[in-house]
Amino acid sequence: MRKQTGFTLIELMIVVAIVAILAAIALPAYQTYTKRAKFSEVIAATGPAKTAVEVCVQGSDGVVSSALMTTCAAAADSAVSGAFDTTKVDSVDAAPNGASGVNITATGDSAVFGSNSTYVLIGSANTTTRQVLWAISGSCKTDGLC
Repeated sequence: MRKQTGFTLIELMIVVAIVAILAAIALPAYQTYTKRAKFSEVIAATGPAKTAVEVCVQGSDGVVSSALMTTCAAAADSAVSGAFDTTKVDSVDAAPNGASGVNITATGDSAVFGSNSTYVLIGSANTTTRQVLWAISGSCKTDGLC
């Protein structure tokens, strides 16, 4: 009687089925991971605008007002002019939000993210301490990118 060597056909089919199941689970998770990694550039593009708003608010001599927020939003717009990678980021815009706030909106490229995913920083300045507190909003939260 000969000694059997190698694998049987059913053993090979079981291994192929296991590999197929693992690939079906891993591939969508990997795609989401790579989109989130690319979206980090959109988040980073808001850094200069965020810093400009904080410096503007903390360096002002007057009280926190809507005029100051308009000035700080303009400073944020000029801080991000040409400061981001345009292959993944469409735009970064700052706009005043009331008497003590500024909104910074970064839009991701639709060719990279499938839709125009937005990352919105909502800044509100404390009128006494001039500390700017930031909240995150935008479609990136529902898309799972930020």
